[in-house]
This record gives sequence, structure tokens and C-alpha cells, in this order.
Amino acid sequence: MPTLTINGQQVTVDVDPTTPLLWVLRDHLDMTGTKYGCGIAQCGACTIHLDGRATRCCVIPVSMAEGKAITTIEGLSKDGSHPVQQAWIDLDTPQCGYCQPGMIMAAAALLAESPDPSDADIDRTITNICRCGTYPRVRAGIHRAAELAKDAAS
Repeated sequence: MPTLTINGQQVTVDVDPTTPLLWVLRDHLDMTGTKYGCGIAQCGACTIHLDGRATRCCVIPVSMAEGKAITTIEGLSKDGSHPVQQAWIDLDTPQCGYCQPGMIMAAAALLAESPDPSDADIDRTITNICRCGTYPRVRAGIHRAAELAKDAAS
């Protein structure tokens, strides 16, 4: 049985090691913040952090996640105070919201690597698909999150 470290907690799950991590999170651990979109790692709705890197977990077998730190949208912050979450609230970034957990996780990973990203950095890195087309609001949210993080560090 695979043992995973999810949001700082160790969890053992009784699943086939080839089960996609997305389904372990959603169906076995009731962590429904991570969404199913395409099932082929193209849309980004299932984005989590795997050892700090934005990773689309719909195609990652649970066996490949063993021994790695997994962070889901539920573990990004306990109270929604992460700069990206706060920026999304401040700017009313989501429209329908379905893709936003994955978008937030991708943005948080980008900011961890590049605290003050340019528009070109955002365009190159944030490849998640939003059917509502909120890309300008996402870009503004990432810039706002960078400001909030900078202010918090001061």
C-alpha cells in the first residue's frame, strides 16, 4: 500500500500503485479541491505541487508520488491567506472557478521560483486552460500576489 505525504501529513492508501494520484486525492481521501479536467495533463485543472513543482496529477501514478511532498490546494494555506489566494479574492479573479485551484497552484509555484515574474514569464509558465478566458485577470492576480508577498516579507 502506497504511503504519501500530503499537506505535511503521512497517509497510507489501499490502492493499486498505478492509480492516478488525482483519483487517490479525490476519491480515496475526499480532497476534492484538485479537479479533473482532461485526464491527459493538458488543461491543468489537476495541478498540485510535487516537491514544490507544479505538477498535473491526473497522469501521475500514485507510486511515483511516494517519498515526495505533495501539496494540494487544501494545503496551500489553512485560512486562504497565501498571497495568491488573497490576490484572487482581492481582484475577484475567477469567473466560474472550476479551473482556479489548479491555476492558483501553478501561480504559487511560479512565484516560489520567480518572486517578481514578467508578463512573458507568466505566459510561458501558466499554461492552464480557463474556459471562461480569465487570463488577463489571472495575470493581474499573479502580479498582485507578488506585491502581497513582497509586502509580507518587508
